[in-house]
Amino acid sequence: FNMLFPNDFIEEKIKVNGIEINCKYGGNKESKIPLLLIHGYPQTHIMWHKIVTELSKKYFLICPDLRGYGDSSKPKGDENHISYSKKTMAKDMIELMDYFGFDKFYVAGHDRGARVTHRMCLDYPRRVLKACVMDITPTYHMFKNTDQAFATGYYHWFFLIQGDNLPETLIGSNARYFLEEKLKRWSSKDAIFKEVFQENAVNEYVRCFDKEGIHGTCEDYRAGASIDMRDDEKDRNKKIAMPLLVLWGNKGFVNRTYDVLNVWNEYASDVRGKSLDCGHFLAEEKPDDVCKELIEFFGSGKKRLTPKI
Repeated sequence: FNMLFPNDFIEEKIKVNGIEINCKYGGNKESKIPLLLIHGYPQTHIMWHKIVTELSKKYFLICPDLRGYGDSSKPKGDENHISYSKKTMAKDMIELMDYFGFDKFYVAGHDRGARVTHRMCLDYPRRVLKACVMDITPTYHMFKNTDQAFATGYYHWFFLIQGDNLPETLIGSNARYFLEEKLKRWSSKDAIFKEVFQENAVNEYVRCFDKEGIHGTCEDYRAGASIDMRDDEKDRNKKIAMPLLVLWGNKGFVNRTYDVLNVWNEYASDVRGKSLDCGHFLAEEKPDDVCKELIEFFGSGKKRLTPKI
């Protein structure tokens, strides 16, 4: 699977915030501002494999596995789900960038990674220069506007938050089926599964979707429905200050359900974005379009930052 990323990328487990974050990094060390890429569910940093070669020509890239995912630490959840709150996960990412010696950076997040990105923009506005979120609207908005269509399309939000190891037990009985079903269900109906999702990438997602990984990812969603909502409620009147790019698939649930840019304008001060001709998995379904939009949006920074490596 290492062949999915450029040969000069380094993989390392980095101690942050009391855990280890598995991370691949590399690219243009002369770049002005580094770019942090944060994956979503049920994937790992490998989901960026179709775009890292092109982006690494322009940026120094840092591609971590979130806690609970990939080869990062997968701590057991606590009663209040604090260990998987977006505040905690955002702090992981900030300490990761501290490790590399980057005070300021760009960030792009997909799915759950976009929710971590949203929280990071609120909690660390002086660190994030520009941000991109892919195929989400804010968690708070989605839960507060729940209806039958939402519960049907996003049934997993309500399944994964159940207690007593219910989802862990059922998913664990056939983890590959569950994971591949999610990839198929959420990608464009026009997409041919094996053309969009490379077999060795899917095998990586499945390898990491072990017992601890299934639990960690359920805890991510449990936090989303509990402590994250309380944190979002406290910050409901606080808007993301830095420029925000919103990308989403025009064949997915988010596009069918929300006036995406109008929703984000309630949560951010400087919003732009567009839909791409795909389902949920933008970076794998439409990698060229994603590259183009990210490079156009992030451009190049004015301040030179030198990585510590």
